[in-house]
Parts: sequence; structure tokens; C-alpha cells
Amino acid sequence: MESSGTTADLRGIDNVGGGVAWASGTNGTVLRTEDGGYLWQACAVPLGAEHLDFRGVQAFDANTAIVMSSGKGDLSRLYKTTDGCQTWKLVVTNPNPDGFWDALKVGDFEEPTANVGEADRALILGDSVNGQLQLWEWKEGWDKRELELSYQMKGKVDSREGSFAASNSILQLAQTPQLDPTWKYAFRFASGTATHSYISIARYESTQICEPCRAESLRVETPMAQNSDSSGIFSVGFRNDLVGVVVGGDYKKPNDATRTAAYSADGGLSWRLSSITPHGYRSAVAYDAASKTWITVGPNGTDVSTDDGKNWRALHPDAAMHEAPDADRDWNALSLPFVVGPHGRIGKLNPKALAQNESK
Repeated sequence: MESSGTTADLRGIDNVGGGVAWASGTNGTVLRTEDGGYLWQACAVPLGAEHLDFRGVQAFDANTAIVMSSGKGDLSRLYKTTDGCQTWKLVVTNPNPDGFWDALKVGDFEEPTANVGEADRALILGDSVNGQLQLWEWKEGWDKRELELSYQMKGKVDSREGSFAASNSILQLAQTPQLDPTWKYAFRFASGTATHSYISIARYESTQICEPCRAESLRVETPMAQNSDSSGIFSVGFRNDLVGVVVGGDYKKPNDATRTAAYSADGGLSWRLSSITPHGYRSAVAYDAASKTWITVGPNGTDVSTDDGKNWRALHPDAAMHEAPDADRDWNALSLPFVVGPHGRIGKLNPKALAQNESK
């Protein structure tokens, strides 16, 4: 457990590497560490953002980051800093008064590996408006009122369909297309209604030259729906372009272990429920390559899977390793090795925890 110096609810976390990580949350809160989490520094609150909820943060180094607020209409915004969060620039607001932004990913969605380290282009996933799911593109230099609506699914979605802005991990950029050599897969995201839960895989023709490009989509129904507006998929993860895991459940029933995880071995074209599910609602999932382990967190605990999401088991704190007795629970978002939660909670994965738990 680490000291954040804030009581804000934290939902955004992005580990840059080299000891640098950024976190974000309610009341315009942004935090930054440059020493691997030993000290978390409070950033200046962006002007006019004192009451905004920063659900997502995408960082690039110790100086540069973009934060996304979520709210109806112009309460959904992007702010950017290039001076280590001393000052912020409002770069764009949601132009749709009925819209709501759920997730932010920065990079080039036409060439997912081309500009991973560049902070000049972003994708923003929003809920449906008038029966259209919306995914906006922002580019540096555009007027703050200008966004390209790069993705629409007219006639295919319910007017109530949307995504959950739980941990900024509902939208994932694809890296290397393996599903079909004639198509370039740019991103995946989850959405749903009370009775349906979907993964959409947006794609571009490999040889297509267009300005702007418009995405088409494969739309796959998953078994995660629970017949409730508060349930569905809350986080999407892929360890490569074929093996993926989704987690979620019902956030109003955090102890219900029904339909809390599913897995795919074919790039998201088909999904099966986990045989042994995480033991409650889960808001974020991430893959730890070093231990070949999936980790998922939520209000009532942490679970791990070593067979790509087929089976999960609880990961409990170990007093012998000086872990706090509540170190496994009350979490919102992951960017390994960091995890954040309500009331300023920040934790860092003990590198021995997974091996120690496995040996018991």
C-alpha cells in the first residue's frame, strides 16, 4: 500500500515505466510519481476542472500526459500537460450535449504501432446518441471544438447502449492483425444494454487510403449480460491479438460472482464464460507477462488466472510479506504494477505475491 496524499476517488492509472506513473480521479485530481511510487505528487488542478471526474489518463513521460473527464455533454473533456502537470491546456470538449465519454486511448488507430509514444492523437469512446455508438478522433492542432466522428453503427445499436467508464480499459488498440491478412484491425471495445453484451472489432482495409478513414466493425455478442443496466463488461484485455479476457459483473451487486469473466482464443470472434469466475464484480483486468498471469481487481477482492481466463482463484494478502490485510480489495483500475481505488487508495504489486500465492 502506498500513500497518495489525497482522499479523491481514483479511477485512472497509467504506468509509463522507468519509475514514472500518473493517476487521476474525482475533483480534478491528477497525481504523478517519478520514483516508482515512493512519493506521489499532487498536480495542479486544470482551470475549470475542480468538479470534474477524471476517469482516464494516458501518459508518455514525466512531463506529458492527457486526462479525460467523464460526464454529460461538455463535462466530458480532454486536458493535456507538457510541463509535468504544472499547467494544463483544454484541448477538446464533447460537442454532443447528450454524449458521455467512457474511455481514452492515445496513439494511431490506423497504424497502431506507429505513434505509441506520441501524444498528438487520441481515440475517445462514447455512449450511443440517437442510436449511434460514437468513437471520436482528436488530433493535435485541431480547434478544440473539432472532432472527427470516426466510427458509427447506425441501425445496429439500441438507443440505451453504452460502455462503462470504470477503469479506462474498455477500449483497446490492436497491435498486430492475425485474424485476416486482408484486413487491418484497429481497435476493440465493449458495449451493451441490460440484456446484451458486445465486443466490437473495428477494422480498415490494409490498402485503403482515405481521409478521414471510416471504420467498419465485426460485432460479437458475449455471454456477460445479466439482464441489468448495472451489469456487463467493464474491462477488456488482450495478451496478443488472439488471446483475450473480459471481466465485469454487476457493480450494484459486488459480491455476486455470476458472469464476472469470459475468455477468447480467436481474437474476440467468440467468447466463453470462465469455468471458475472471479469471486465478485471486477472493474479492471491486466496481464502480467513476467509471471504469465492475468490479474483482475474489484471492490471485494483480487483474482488471478494462469490459464488465460478459463479459471480464476482469489489472491489474498500475506502478513508474512508485510502486506496490509485489505490490500486485495477496494480497487478500481490497474496499470501494472500499480492499482488505484476509492478514497485515494494506491497499491503496488509485490513481485513475490504471485509466486508465493501459487505455492500455497
